[in-house]
Amino acid sequence: MSQTPRGGDISRNGGGVSPRWVVDQPTRRNPLTITLYVRNGCGRYRPAEEREVLELAAELLGARVIGEALNSPRDCAEFLRTRLGRREHEVFGCLFLDNRHRLLAFEELFRGTLNGTAVYPREIIKRALEHNAAAVILVHNHPSGVAEPSRADELLTTRVKEALQLVDVRLLDHFVVGDGEVVSFSERGLL
Repeated sequence: MSQTPRGGDISRNGGGVSPRWVVDQPTRRNPLTITLYVRNGCGRYRPAEEREVLELAAELLGARVIGEALNSPRDCAEFLRTRLGRREHEVFGCLFLDNRHRLLAFEELFRGTLNGTAVYPREIIKRALEHNAAAVILVHNHPSGVAEPSRADELLTTRVKEALQLVDVRLLDHFVVGDGEVVSFSERGLL
């Protein structure tokens, strides 16, 4: 007796579209194995690669965190480690929060190279206002794996903080994500 795979679509387009991913249920013969399949461009399913599984997990985790309060640097660090760890290029994003520090949205705003990315405070302000955010947390990764903030990171944080103050949006923190390590500017007294 074969079991039907369960499927789901975590994209926002909804409708009667076939799922982006399918999970084979464990069988009596192999009770510990679950295989995740993803749909390719032709609509056929194939076993997912490790990278795709991690991306899907990060997407699901992000959907679960929206609307939840991020009350401590540790809460943020767990979320960010999943979203930005193990990237081969630098990514800069923002967590947009309401007055009670509930997550409104997480967006990756800028993508760079191996050792840097161009960040424009104007775009951060624009997105904060579009989300009606009361507070922002800056985040970026260091593909080198070393989460130690650079002097350039500190200068950028100051520029963004000053720019956000002009529109009454608070900058709560700036996180740098490395391999398994996340550094908080506020915990380090850099904010």
